[in-house]
Amino acid sequence: MATAAQWLQGARPRTLPAALVPVAVATAAATADGHFLWDRALLALVVSLAIQVATNYANDYSDGKRGTDDQRVGPMRLVASGAASPKSVLRAALACFGVAGLAGLALAAMTTWFLLLVGALALLAGWFYTGGKRPYGYMGLGEVFVFVFFGVVAVVGTYYVQTGGVGYSLLLSVPVGLLAVALLVINNLRDIPTDQASGKMTLAVRIGESGTRRFYVGVIVVSLLLAVALSAYRPFAWVGVLAAPLAVRPIRIVLAGAKGRELIRALAMTGALQIVFGALLSLGLLL
Repeated sequence: MATAAQWLQGARPRTLPAALVPVAVATAAATADGHFLWDRALLALVVSLAIQVATNYANDYSDGKRGTDDQRVGPMRLVASGAASPKSVLRAALACFGVAGLAGLALAAMTTWFLLLVGALALLAGWFYTGGKRPYGYMGLGEVFVFVFFGVVAVVGTYYVQTGGVGYSLLLSVPVGLLAVALLVINNLRDIPTDQASGKMTLAVRIGESGTRRFYVGVIVVSLLLAVALSAYRPFAWVGVLAAPLAVRPIRIVLAGAKGRELIRALAMTGALQIVFGALLSLGLLL
C-alpha cells in the first residue's frame, strides 16, 4: 500500500500553483472592486484545488493502465511504480472530483445554476485529459485546455461568484493561464522521448524539442508583459513584473538544452515563478 508521502507525491504538489493563483488573483480583483466574499472565494479555491488533484490522480491512473508511465524519468507515479493499485488511484481521483462537485454545487446555489454546466465541463476536461478512448492530452491539446480551465474559467468564475459580473477578469485570466500552460509545457518537454515512444502525441512531441523550448520562453515572457498592459485597468498591476528575475534561471536551464531529470528543477522554479507572480499581481490589484 502506498504511504501518505507517496499519495502526496502522486497529487503532484508542484502543479498546485496552477489551481491557487487564479483564485488568488481573481479574489484580489474582486476585493479591489469592493466585493470580497470569503465563503465564495474559499469554495472557489476548493473547487480549483480538488479538480487539479483529481486530474493528477486520473492522469496517474489512465497513463499507468496504458503503460505510458513505465519508462518515465519524472517524479514517481503511483500506478506505474506499483505503489498503489489502479483501483485505489481511480477511487482517489473520483473522490477528489466529488469534492469539487459538491463545492461547485454550493457555489451554484449561491449564485447561478449555470455554474453547474461550467463545473461539469471542468470535471470532464479533468478526466478526458488522459482518460477515455481518445484523450485530448494525447492529441496535443493539453495546453489549450489548461489555459481555458486554469486561466479563463478559474479567474472569471472566481471573480463572477463574488461580484456578479465579469469586468476585466477575462484580461486577468490571460497571463495567469499562460503561466499554468508553462508548467505543462516544461513537463511535456521533459517527457518527449518517453511520450513519443508510447504514442502520446503531446504538443511538445508535435512541435519538437527546440520548438517546445522556444514556446516555453515565449509563454513566460508574454505573461510578464501582460502585467504591464493590465496597468490600464489597475495602475499598479505592473507590480507583477517584479517576479521576472525568478524566470531567468528556468529559462536558462531550458535554453541550455537540459533534459530529463534536469528539467524537474526548472519545473519547480516555474511553479515558484507562478506563485510569486500571482502574489505580486494580487498585491498590485489591491494597491
